[in-house]
Amino acid sequence: MARLLRHMITGPEACHYLPTPPMTTESKVMIDVSQQELEELLVQGWRRFGPVYFRPICASCTECVSVRVPVEEFVLTSNMRRVLQRAKSLRIEIAAPRIDEARLALHARWYAGRQEARGWDASELDHDSYGLQFCFPHPAAREFSYWDGDTLVAIGITDETPRALSAVYCFYAPEYAHLSPGTLNVLIALEHARARGLAHVYLGYRVEACASLQYKGRFTPQERLRGKVEEGETPLWERVE
Repeated sequence: MARLLRHMITGPEACHYLPTPPMTTESKVMIDVSQQELEELLVQGWRRFGPVYFRPICASCTECVSVRVPVEEFVLTSNMRRVLQRAKSLRIEIAAPRIDEARLALHARWYAGRQEARGWDASELDHDSYGLQFCFPHPAAREFSYWDGDTLVAIGITDETPRALSAVYCFYAPEYAHLSPGTLNVLIALEHARARGLAHVYLGYRVEACASLQYKGRFTPQERLRGKVEEGETPLWERVE
């Protein structure tokens, strides 16, 4: 059973996704969260990084919208088929998240590329911060690693609950960008979810005006959570074709 260690409201502060308005975030630090409890949080619009569960609660903005894809109804586009075809030579391994120098170096190179291309703030994950965010012990935690021979080219961090997958984070070697690793990782998650008989793949928050998050709208049909779910309320997920 989940144990709450800390409940925080942070902000208003500069938004991670849009220039204005400022953002406010509700966070809970919890341990011993079961896969079923995590799934209930996902349905209500929460996300997980390590022991931290969070959601935006901005008073004047509703641009962060939780999205999920119904696995059995998802339809591949011709472009998505090409993504799978281009990456067919890669080897994919699914295991518990781990940390080593190869993963740290891969994340550093990917993030540096994002700083240059999209003006992201300087940030470097050291061994401890990487471990806390991506390798914190959790029964739901999965790592999808992508290999070109013996070369690690991409990592997808994912959570698996009794009825869903949650795509948490993806990073990759910049020289493999032509393989569309972000899109590929979602497609592989959808394939894995279908093979496991899972109902949904959660893609986190879609922000229409944020270039880094627009790709999530391409996975259709999808369902989007309407508004913030208050305690005791039933979440309303609206279908979008």
